Amino acid sequence: MAIELLMSHSSVRDYEDKELDRMTVARLIRAGQHAASSHFVQAYSVIHVTDRAKREALAELSKNPKQFLGAGAVLIFCMDFRRLEKAAELHGERIAYANAEALVVGVTDTALFAQNVAVAAESEGYGICYIGGVRNAPQKISDLLGLPDGVAPMYGMTIGIPAVRHEVKPRLPVEAVLHENEYDESKYDELLPEYDGTMREYYAGRSANTKEDDWTSSMSRFLRGPRREHMKEFLENRGFRFD
Repeated sequence: MAIELLMSHSSVRDYEDKELDRMTVARLIRAGQHAASSHFVQAYSVIHVTDRAKREALAELSKNPKQFLGAGAVLIFCMDFRRLEKAAELHGERIAYANAEALVVGVTDTALFAQNVAVAAESEGYGICYIGGVRNAPQKISDLLGLPDGVAPMYGMTIGIPAVRHEVKPRLPVEAVLHENEYDESKYDELLPEYDGTMREYYAGRSANTKEDDWTSSMSRFLRGPRREHMKEFLENRGFRFD
């Protein structure tokens, strides 16, 4: 049952006009907290944005008006070392998170937490969509949400009752991501063109937003140059420096 749920995921961008109550959101967040956490640091926080003006600002800053204004709940997931600083202060100690390992731990903890929330929401019949667009204007969003140093927004998530559900997008074949004993890139010469064929068929036949495209072409365009180069300076300003 759990595997079927995981394999049924598709992003939802059209929701019914119904807010999730705070108790429901809290229950989903509680489920999220039971994700694995490196050394149990739990280096994450989430902002439940209920204020309409703040939602409107998020919609503009992230360039996702349909998502932030139409969802039943809006969450901003943050990497959080400020709470850990406060914990250390209780013992007269200081923590060190201006290093690459701490950044990896924080991002991973936040991702696992968020994905648990997503699965919990979908298990109750809700739809979700991650919003990476919060990284379009991370400093302004940090100011909007009152985030202190040591806390950085990673992504948003909208949750709601789906008004429209889309087909599940085909993933890479298992053989492309599963390697035994050592990494084998030779199989990509065969697997990637086959997957392109699968994706061309999917894009041409899906119920909405049909197009002519494939995976390797799309990824080549997407990763042609660096993206959101402001993130390095932003993270350094928040305390995540590689000293």
